[in-house]
Amino acid sequence: MGKAYLSMDKLSVGYNKRVLIKDICIDIHKGEIVTLIGPNGAGKSTILKSITRQLQIIRGKVVLDVNDLHNTTFKELSTKMAVVLTDRMKPELLTCHDIVATGRYPYTGRLGILTREDEDKVDEALAAVNARELGTRDFNAISDGQKQRILLARAICQEPEIIILDEPTSFLDIRYKLELLSILRNMAKKKGITVVMSLHEIDLAEKISDKIICVNGDRISHFGTPDEIFREDTIRKLYNIDNGFFDPVFGSIELQKPAGKPKTFVVSSGGSGIKTYRKLQKNNVPFAAGILYKNDIDIQLARLLASEVITEEPFVEISKDTFEKALDVMLSCDRVIDAGVVIGDCNKRIGELLHIAREKGMIVDE
Repeated sequence: MGKAYLSMDKLSVGYNKRVLIKDICIDIHKGEIVTLIGPNGAGKSTILKSITRQLQIIRGKVVLDVNDLHNTTFKELSTKMAVVLTDRMKPELLTCHDIVATGRYPYTGRLGILTREDEDKVDEALAAVNARELGTRDFNAISDGQKQRILLARAICQEPEIIILDEPTSFLDIRYKLELLSILRNMAKKKGITVVMSLHEIDLAEKISDKIICVNGDRISHFGTPDEIFREDTIRKLYNIDNGFFDPVFGSIELQKPAGKPKTFVVSSGGSGIKTYRKLQKNNVPFAAGILYKNDIDIQLARLLASEVITEEPFVEISKDTFEKALDVMLSCDRVIDAGVVIGDCNKRIGELLHIAREKGMIVDE
């Protein structure tokens, strides 16, 4: 990949000359979406405020394009960088249109008078975030989610080369979270705008980001692609998770498995067991699952939520040992749930299990 557009070179950031995070060395390329994740208070906002010159850099430097950020004037910076932070604005007597229009000020004269072209760009920015109907509304009279969309419109109106956002999905319902992230993706991939942001929703961060920065402790713990970062152990350590699990396949957070010896045996395959597993977990019922092939989609969640999982290697007939192990576990349970299995030549022994369960009256409805 070519030369980095934004570089952090041995950067140390913090407050009142006290270093919070040190030795940050990260290169971000043009058109990339880079997301900071990590627990509350880890320093994500501190990094973002430092690279936007809201906070003074303690050591090291930030290079934007080819210019040292420290030597760049705010006027020059405002034509390259747009910023949407979590600080809540409370302007007096300004409409949403007025707020978005401030994004054009880097391009106006000293009097800040907007041309017809500037007004068109304001309208286009409002349309981009589906907020045309808010243009005449008092900014202080709209919801927090609507305010977030207006602030994003202001950033779009600025026509930046890079946009910095701190928790942009806060206060948004799921529809507008997805809409906002789609807008950012289009800005990055169609217009080549670099996006650097922090997100709490790690499932969304995994899906939209080109690179992930993990912030925890006094250093960046990990930096890489989502495939490299979103692994069970990495996320558990980053967030110090001891009361649940991160599922890298589904990109979801799961609560702890129910404790105790399983009294329910679940037979499933091909995703048919997922709903049953979660229902049993929700009701705090410990369960066993099997026989699952190791490439079955059910096995990932079963591994996290079931007390015991009986498995078989992919694409082979179920062995006698595996069958007998599953039978022993099933017979130690009080009931069997058939969540749905298509029986074929390879897994015909699952049919035998279900036959035995029916003969013994163990099959129950979910």
